[in-house]
Amino acid sequence: MSEAPAWIEGLARGDRAALARAITAVENDTPAAAAVLAAVRGRLGRALVIGITGAPGAGKSTLTAAMIEVLRAGGKSVGVVAVDPSSPITGGAILGDRIRMTRHAGDDGVFVRSLAARGHLGGLSRTAERVIDVMDASGRDAVIVETVGTGQNEVEIAGIADVRVVVVAPGLGDDVQAIKAGILEIADLLVVNKADHPLADRTARQLAIGTELGERAVPVLKTVASSGEGVAALVEAVVELRRTLGCRRLDPAHRRAVLAGAAGDFLAERIAGGGEAIDALATALAEGRIGRRDAAREVLALLAGKGRTQ
Repeated sequence: MSEAPAWIEGLARGDRAALARAITAVENDTPAAAAVLAAVRGRLGRALVIGITGAPGAGKSTLTAAMIEVLRAGGKSVGVVAVDPSSPITGGAILGDRIRMTRHAGDDGVFVRSLAARGHLGGLSRTAERVIDVMDASGRDAVIVETVGTGQNEVEIAGIADVRVVVVAPGLGDDVQAIKAGILEIADLLVVNKADHPLADRTARQLAIGTELGERAVPVLKTVASSGEGVAALVEAVVELRRTLGCRRLDPAHRRAVLAGAAGDFLAERIAGGGEAIDALATALAEGRIGRRDAAREVLALLAGKGRTQ
């Protein structure tokens, strides 16, 4: 492990400069990243992590900004992880969410960081959870994660957020059943935003009926994020759910999933590097001379130095 940089001590005190440096370290996997992750151990699980997702145009960013105002009015410090689409050329985030939250720019109690999704299917970058951990360890009372909202694959938030809020625009109508198998199924709370729209009540009723027909009923709330209407009730519902559900990131099942993901990434990198034995096994799989599970066992044995070498 690399030696901890001097600034890392400021992270536990909530120092903004230290927080910014720590996030940059874990996002870019710099030499200081290991020291940062070691420093945050033992200080996780205190922050309320709220996941905000939903289709584009539902008003997620405006709702996030309104929730920040309610939390700040209650004396809570807030971190925001805004996961933006990535440029296909540079990999950089558009930073649209930060632009919408400029009204909080002068508030030391709010720290906003945009992360590039980098083509990751679920809309969350691979480093998002580490960034959340760093914000948690820095003493932020709440961390809001707002995702890209690109469709049904927006389900990775399920393992990261303590409370998952799916935002829906009025007029969803008959599309409820069509998308039920997607992001609606991960919701702890459903929010019909822009509730001053004529179709808002109808949409809320259809969502309520749709969830009641499923495995569990999900509360449906209505908000007008632009005016703040209903936002305090939403925050109250989120806080109450956190008391019930606890910290999902510390759940053993989630930790095993993180380990599986890390192992999968490592194996993918090793396999992508090729080699005579790996290429021979890949050819055997492609030609049907070996099954997928047997091929997986073989490749694990190969990488452990116990398998065939030709």
